[in-house]
Amino acid sequence: MRIDAIKGALLGLVQGLAEFLPVSSSGHLVLVQRLFGLSEGALSFDLALHLATALALAWTLRRELLFMAAHPFSRLTLLVALSALPTAAIGLALKDPVEALFASGRSLGLEFVFTGLVLLAAEALQARRKATRSLEEAGWLDAVLVGAAQGVAVLPAVSRSGLTLAAGLARGLDRPAAVRFSFLASVPPILGAFLLDLKDLLETGRGAAGMAGATGAAGLGADGAAGALGAVLGGTPALSLAAGMAAAAVSGYLALRLMLKVFSKSSLRGFAWYVIGLGSLVLCEQVFSGRIFGRLF
Repeated sequence: MRIDAIKGALLGLVQGLAEFLPVSSSGHLVLVQRLFGLSEGALSFDLALHLATALALAWTLRRELLFMAAHPFSRLTLLVALSALPTAAIGLALKDPVEALFASGRSLGLEFVFTGLVLLAAEALQARRKATRSLEEAGWLDAVLVGAAQGVAVLPAVSRSGLTLAAGLARGLDRPAAVRFSFLASVPPILGAFLLDLKDLLETGRGAAGMAGATGAAGLGADGAAGALGAVLGGTPALSLAAGMAAAAVSGYLALRLMLKVFSKSSLRGFAWYVIGLGSLVLCEQVFSGRIFGRLF
């Protein structure tokens, strides 16, 4: 279905809010698409949303990122780089099955519930600890486990921020340390996703340009060029791209600020019960109907 400005803003809002809250942005996007018959549409639209959330993240964490850029061999920079290794390894290993799960949407309910249970377990472990560690005290094992949790979160409705926050808490990091390292560790995969989308978009553009050149040689140059641009944009109007980016950037920034302020003092149990409830509703639909998300078995 063609994405107009309202649908673009809706998808951008969902992406921005759920990207940084521990509720799974990809799971919510699939959920919205299934419920309302929407589609993320063109690769250019995916790229626009990734860029918007990346900008929101970069602005919010600008002090830490500038410090890391100025001190590439600092402890914090090396820990963030180390966390990216298991994330990339697991993400590449799960690439094909994950794409199949995104296409079917059948695992959404189970993954939402899984995310909620992980959050509850992490909060229970945190409550039993008598002492916690700051970000300055984080070590290489913390980085590896947070990165591994981030790799598992490539599954459609498994929350990246939820699992990385849970991993940090389970390792004994205090709440401010867990949330800041979670978002810093998200920088490499978000940047990687953006670059991969950009690569695919450029390849699509080159292919479209080649077709335009062929039609141009036949005397249809203007129409061919228009067709090439349409192929790159995937039929998504520029206004829809702008609406999606604006909604994703603003909602992403607000979600980040909320997590940095609220999570430092409050628990994740509210988010945990939310995704468990949402996953239970999806599972019920699959058991009794299956028209929206498909039969569970």
